[in-house]
Amino acid sequence: MSDVIILLVEDNPDDAALTLRALEKNDITNAMVKIAGNGVEALDYLFGTGEYAGRDTAAQPQLILLDLKMPKMDGIEVLRRLRQDDRTRLLPVVVLTSSDEKEDIVKIYNLGANSYIRKPVDFDEFTEAVRQLGVYWLRLNMVPPSENER
Repeated sequence: MSDVIILLVEDNPDDAALTLRALEKNDITNAMVKIAGNGVEALDYLFGTGEYAGRDTAAQPQLILLDLKMPKMDGIEVLRRLRQDDRTRLLPVVVLTSSDEKEDIVKIYNLGANSYIRKPVDFDEFTEAVRQLGVYWLRLNMVPPSENER
């Protein structure tokens, strides 16, 4: 799992730190976690634009953990753009958010999210949710080959 990249798209520094701590606690430490503080930064990273101009976009994350409510560009728009582009439309996206609004859940699945998880408030519950995410998405799930491997 040493070449695993996780893109955490989270605008709340406390939630990002909590997620990193939960990953560490569950021994998901071999993964490189890239944190994007908003949707624009996430798209710049994925497409090699803006501050990430020139980044080798062949090295895409094996998992995107996407918050919904963010400044500049929300998670719904990020997901919409990911699914519209051949380079990113097959990347696994798990929405990890505090929202439990039915409208958000329906929108996200209609746009092609792979999973929707409401962030547990309790740290132990959150840690367990992250453990299960890691086991399934990083160990069991098989991702499609990247564009240049097809």
